[in-house]
Amino acid sequence: MSTTDIAFRNARLTNGRTVEIAVSDGRIAAVSSDGYAGSSPSSVVDLGGRLVLPGFVDGHIHLDKGFIGDDWRSHRPCTAGFDVRERVAFEKEALAAARPVPERAAAMIELCVSRGTTHMRSHVDIDPDVRLRNFEAVAAVREAHHDKVSIQIVAFPQSGIVTAPGTRDLLEDALRDGADLIGGLDPAGFDGDVEGHLDTVFGIAERHGVGVDIHLHDPDMLGIFELGEIARRTKTLSLAGRVTVSHAYALGQVSTSIVRRTADLLADAGVAIMTNAPGNMAFPPVLLLREAGVTVFSGNDNIRDSWWPYGDGDMLERAMIVGYRSGFYTDEELAVAFDMITTSAARALGLGEYGIVPGGCADFVVVDALHAPEAVVARPKPREVYKAGWLVAQNGVTIAGTLS
Repeated sequence: MSTTDIAFRNARLTNGRTVEIAVSDGRIAAVSSDGYAGSSPSSVVDLGGRLVLPGFVDGHIHLDKGFIGDDWRSHRPCTAGFDVRERVAFEKEALAAARPVPERAAAMIELCVSRGTTHMRSHVDIDPDVRLRNFEAVAAVREAHHDKVSIQIVAFPQSGIVTAPGTRDLLEDALRDGADLIGGLDPAGFDGDVEGHLDTVFGIAERHGVGVDIHLHDPDMLGIFELGEIARRTKTLSLAGRVTVSHAYALGQVSTSIVRRTADLLADAGVAIMTNAPGNMAFPPVLLLREAGVTVFSGNDNIRDSWWPYGDGDMLERAMIVGYRSGFYTDEELAVAFDMITTSAARALGLGEYGIVPGGCADFVVVDALHAPEAVVARPKPREVYKAGWLVAQNGVTIAGTLS
């Protein structure tokens, strides 16, 4: 007779089936409509026929930037349109007077977990001013909250690489100390050196055997050119499935024929695209890219920080925003928005076994909704969040002391 740690009964899946989910040692042992003959769970949870969704994946967040857990700070607009360099300068001024990174990062994690996030990828600033302080703080907070959420850290050169002497060495130090990926930022628009910037980023990736996640705000054909260069380097280094371009606004600013050609390059190289569909910017055409075979996923990006004042950590709301801005109306289209915060995001982050499937991590969210499309539209707030089979949040409040 086998022993199952927890049996979750009367769980309704996104395909409409009502099942029992057996969890053992933090993983899903079985999913069955017929019960578990011969099993003896140590505890049973009756989910009452509510919808069970896989834990949400926030594929792009900045844990060191937000003001959650701090005082309200009014947004300071750029002097003339959107300017990355000016935004970075404003941010540095605001963060200098903010509460310590560990306090704000912990508050952000608690908020996101309470909304259903069980995995996230956080970009963390590394430059000659902050050096590794933000990274060390976020890494410590990651460890302190490992029972609630799994976190990947991107060593992110927010102040550039070529134009910020010493940053390259700091990035490599962060990777040696436990960062998971190497980041990048606007090779042309910020650093003014496409080849130098990308050579450094991909060179570090090759030396340390890590993936890449590059912020790319550069517009129009400049951004398209850079996407081609990123795809070329990805193929050369056999990094398919391990490279992401975040934002890629250019894909929303050029003709459909150019997008199709670029999408084919990205799909062939195995480069994923992350978009959060920001309110006042063009963004990549989700369906066109997916049809070409590109993995397209989402993340909250900035939450109540110097870049914008919005966000409450809810990935269902992010899916709704992506769907709203993309003109998604049918159930099939809304399911795409949901996929961008679950399965596609998990694929981009290399999470392996994911979802409500045998062998997968027992990370899931329980809500009152008929199916995933309704969950995206209604964003029901009463939620139960499970990590490795343990209840870690309920009705917007996290629960401490679950795992060792």
